[in-house]
Amino acid sequence: MDRVILPSLETPTLTKAELAELLFERLGLNKRESKDMVEAFFEIVNEALVQGTDVKLSGFGNFAIRRKAPRPGRNPRTGEPIPIKARNVVTFHASHKLKAIVQGDMPPAEEFE
Repeated sequence: MDRVILPSLETPTLTKAELAELLFERLGLNKRESKDMVEAFFEIVNEALVQGTDVKLSGFGNFAIRRKAPRPGRNPRTGEPIPIKARNVVTFHASHKLKAIVQGDMPPAEEFE
């Protein structure tokens, strides 16, 4: 079986279209089903994060919303002080398993079927 790592990618970015193509090639879904599945996955993740719910992907990592308090800042060009408003930010923490695979301490998971 091929490794999950994708040596054939031409760019360092994995796009939704490339994910859909991989589902088409590896799982035998038709192209429309593959595209719909990728879109549905990202819609579910987006909706959960917008609602303030953490998203945990087993063996991959966690996405969470963190509230940042207002704070003083400055314009780096002029040095002028400016207030930075409170805001929500998305954070990602990789799982221990993903970190180990990236560091080469653990072989990638077997291909799913």
